[in-house]
Amino acid sequence: QLQLVESGGGLVQAGGSLRLSCAASERIGSYYMAWWRRAPGKEREFVVTIRQNGVDTYYTDSVKGRFTISRDNAKNTISLQMTSLKAEDTAVYYCAATGPPYDGWNYWGQGTQVTVSS
Repeated sequence: QLQLVESGGGLVQAGGSLRLSCAASERIGSYYMAWWRRAPGKEREFVVTIRQNGVDTYYTDSVKGRFTISRDNAKNTISLQMTSLKAEDTAVYYCAATGPPYDGWNYWGQGTQVTVSS
């Protein structure tokens, strides 16, 4: 069973940057990976996904141009570089994965808190 552990969250001022990381317990070469987030009082929201090749990505509109996802299949890790952070980015950020047969985000980390102060 794939296990995911996020790290790198914290408190940052608006306009600042943070880098989140997600470490997997096994090889992630066959998995789509993603970041999701849940803001206080809101439902969990998709943020970005990255294909196995590490090239193809898809971002939700609200983070385009500010967030960058990357993956290192050799190290079984993914990262999320967040810049120009806004108060509305405050949320618990979750790493997620889907593997064959790609029928849903089956694997989730425990989440890491990101708080952006305005």
